[in-house]
Amino acid sequence: MEKIRKGDEVIVIAGKDKGKRGTVLRRVDEDHLVVEGVNRVKKHVRPNPVKGVTGGIVERDMAIHISNVALVNPATGKAERVGFKLLEDGKKVRVFKSSGQTVEA
Repeated sequence: MEKIRKGDEVIVIAGKDKGKRGTVLRRVDEDHLVVEGVNRVKKHVRPNPVKGVTGGIVERDMAIHISNVALVNPATGKAERVGFKLLEDGKKVRVFKSSGQTVEA
């Protein structure tokens, strides 16, 4: 089970985009994810008439390491650490370490 999933709101805690917030668009692999509006780069795209792609300079969101982001607690609006907890019915849920609240998915 992952501590940070697609659709979660995260805040960047390290790197050139420190302090920026965004939602997780997708996971690239186990350790990297793409966050909306974070780690934007300009990519030069070659035109491809077969696919209908026009050439030019395009801004893209690139992957960022998962250790450089933290989940945002909606109650406090701050970055928080996440842990796991087993419920009585045997279900495993994510919880914020500071308050013990479950993370709504």
